[in-house]
Amino acid sequence: METEFQDGKQEVIEAWYMDDSQEDQRLPHHREPKEFIPLEKLSGIVSWRLNPDNWENDENLKKIREARGYSYMDICDVCPEKLPNYETKIKNFFEEHLHTDEEIRYCLEGSGYFDVRDENDQWIRVAVKKGGMIVLPAGMYHRFTLDTDNYIKAMRLFVGDPIWTPYNRPHDHLPERKEYLDKLVKAEGGDQAIEAR
Repeated sequence: METEFQDGKQEVIEAWYMDDSQEDQRLPHHREPKEFIPLEKLSGIVSWRLNPDNWENDENLKKIREARGYSYMDICDVCPEKLPNYETKIKNFFEEHLHTDEEIRYCLEGSGYFDVRDENDQWIRVAVKKGGMIVLPAGMYHRFTLDTDNYIKAMRLFVGDPIWTPYNRPHDHLPERKEYLDKLVKAEGGDQAIEAR
């Protein structure tokens, strides 16, 4: 399942190392020169390209949901006009945190950035556009922000009842964090150039 629905994925999901600038978080923050990262090198992160214009009838989305047990679904508009307490929420989304369950987002419209760290604590920005679906594993530190278009319509998926609790860094004592790091150690025998931590 993780290797299916990859055609054209790089057009809707791409990753790069971030610069150290403190400018507007919504800017791309590319390094000079730009340092792009192949998505398959981001250990633990799973992603696909799907058809957001027909998601209600998309057999590929149905297959992913069944294979991964995503029983819960809702749709969330993140923009100043539609999200109550927008300023507070966008600030909270950008605080580095982890969850005790996977974070699954499917971009139906708009775009945004998920930031994760590599094994040397360097920030990697993962840009997700319309049609991109991304899964961040439980226990992975990350943060989210909109880009300068200030809009994303995202499907949120979940196994069972949703628990949206963020645990701001540091929360290294949580079992999910320890399990995530153990999986990375086991994967180190492979050819992963970059391990998102």
